[in-house]
This record gives sequence, structure tokens and C-alpha cells, in this order.
Amino acid sequence: MDREALAEFLLRRRERLQPSDVGLSAGARRRTPGLRREEVAQLAAMSTDYYTRLEQRRGPQPSLQIVAALARALRLTSDERDYLHRIAGYSAPDRAAFAGHVRPGMLRILDRLHDSPAFVVSALDEVLVQNDAARALLGDASRWEGLERSGIYRWFTHPETERRRYPERDHRRQSRSLVASLRAAHGALGTRSRAGEIAAELSRTSPEFVALWETQEVRRRFEEHKVLVHPELGEIEVDCQALFTEDESQSLIVLTAAPGSDAASKLELVRVLGIQTI
Repeated sequence: MDREALAEFLLRRRERLQPSDVGLSAGARRRTPGLRREEVAQLAAMSTDYYTRLEQRRGPQPSLQIVAALARALRLTSDERDYLHRIAGYSAPDRAAFAGHVRPGMLRILDRLHDSPAFVVSALDEVLVQNDAARALLGDASRWEGLERSGIYRWFTHPETERRRYPERDHRRQSRSLVASLRAAHGALGTRSRAGEIAAELSRTSPEFVALWETQEVRRRFEEHKVLVHPELGEIEVDCQALFTEDESQSLIVLTAAPGSDAASKLELVRVLGIQTI
């Protein structure tokens, strides 16, 4: 770990960003350029004290999760992200296999979506970042680790919680869609990839998955219309719009409802009720 280089890099990248670049209000007049330390800490979901120590060359080596969070918060490019990994004491991630770094362009769009639930997912249905409205509707995805970060994996290993978000009549269709999506990712990334690891583990533990996997369906798409189930408000019909990166490794998903509709009223109530605990 190169503390000097890390501190200097974090400082310069923080100075480069404006509050509007990350969806924050400028507030009162600023005496120094860029974001404040507490704003970077907020965006990276860490304490201001921890971030300050990194900039003051006295912090401990940050974990890989912290490095990834800082890369997102500072809107780093892939090259800058790789550099951050190296000065933090880690090897740069394999770009062909690493899907955790959200493209800066995606983050800029997400920053401007406050009223509608929106989130960025990988090809393995891993929620990489989500706004407050999405957390309120679908729960906080940051609590998952390992293979459980994948919604595909959780669908078959934690059906008692994952499937409660969809009407029972849609469970079979959702199962087929998720397996077909995993098949597409498996073909693109290979057997030794994270997709291969998920497929192997589900083949060992889920007969339902095995039966669907053997059908050889391949499909990488999102339903344009779906019904979600909220524990307090019941069914909510939403339209689902997806914006893909050029290589289709990540997707920005935005959930909306027609203005004035019952579903639109429910989405507004969801924001008031706050984050689900399931």
C-alpha cells in the first residue's frame, strides 16, 4: 500500500468533482473546489473520520469493498479504478470478469433519478448501486455478500424471501427468465467465471434449477411490464425500462408507473414508508 499516493489521488479526484456531478446540492458557498470529505464518505457509505484518515496518510489499508466504494463515489474510469486498486495494495481486477465497477455515465444518470426506483445490475443480477426509492421498494441490496449478491442465486436458494416480491402466478415465468439470463452470462463469461460458479452451485442444490438449466434457454432481456408485491401495499404494477452499457455487462433499470394511476400513488407511498426489512 502506498499511503502517499493513495492520499494524493483521493484528494485530487475529490477536488475534481462538483456536487452536481454526483447528484448533490451545492448548498452554501464553498471556499474550496470540489466535494467535501463528508460528501465523499456519504457517497461511499463510510464514516467521515475513516475517509479523512485515508487522505491524511494515517489510515489502515482499505478493504477491496472500500476501494470499490471509493471508485464509485469518485466516479473513476476503469483506468483510474485499476490505479486505485494498485496504490491501495491490490492487483487490478480482471476487466473481463470484474463487473462491480459501475460506469460513470450510468452513475450520472442514476444521480438524477430521485422520484423513480432505479438501480444498476450486472449480468448476474447483482445490484451494484441503487437509489433510495429502489431501496424502499426492493430492500437494501448492499447487505448481500458472496454468491448471495446475485438475485439469480437467491431466487433458488432463498425462495421464502426472494419470491415474496412477485405474485405466485409469476414465479414460474421468473424462474425461467432468470435461468435463461444466467445461461447467457455463462456463455459470455465461461465455465470458470462467477456465472459458472453460480450454475455449478445451483445444479448441486436446486432440482428446479437443474430442470430449467437443461432446457438450454438463452435470453438476456428484461420484462417491459411486471407486478411487484410490497408487504404493506400489496401488488404494484410497474413499467420496467432498461439502459444497457455497450458491452451489455451492466444495466440501469428504472421502474415507473403511469401518472395519476393507483400504482403511481403506491410508489409514492413506498418512498414515505421507507426501506423494506426483508
